[in-house]
Amino acid sequence: MDLENPADWTFGATIPAKDLAGTRKFYEEVLGLKVYREDPAGITYHAGDSILFLYPSEFAGTAQHTLGGFRVSDIEAAMTDLRAKGVTFEEYDMPGLKTVDGIAELGGEKGAWFKDPEGNILSLSQVS
Repeated sequence: MDLENPADWTFGATIPAKDLAGTRKFYEEVLGLKVYREDPAGITYHAGDSILFLYPSEFAGTAQHTLGGFRVSDIEAAMTDLRAKGVTFEEYDMPGLKTVDGIAELGGEKGAWFKDPEGNILSLSQVS
């Protein structure tokens, strides 16, 4: 690890789950992530060059903000695929953020948000 250049570091998200077995099905069967490592502390997945760690916690679903996001090349296609697997995208209408059919236009970027079975908020984004 180059401590002089944090921009080169790999970033990982940690996501809590009360029902680890049930939530793991969502990450593997719906999102299509593959297990990288599993141990008593939780399950590690690779998503592109990032790491996602799903771990047991009684506090799952209590965060009211986005815990992590996936960058995709075609947000509409990704949303169509996830909707076919039962994912519901959030709709927002607040100052600075309005979605139409689940997508917000964010100055050259598109964003969409959904929740995992625990209520953790995740996102998709596409840079135009």
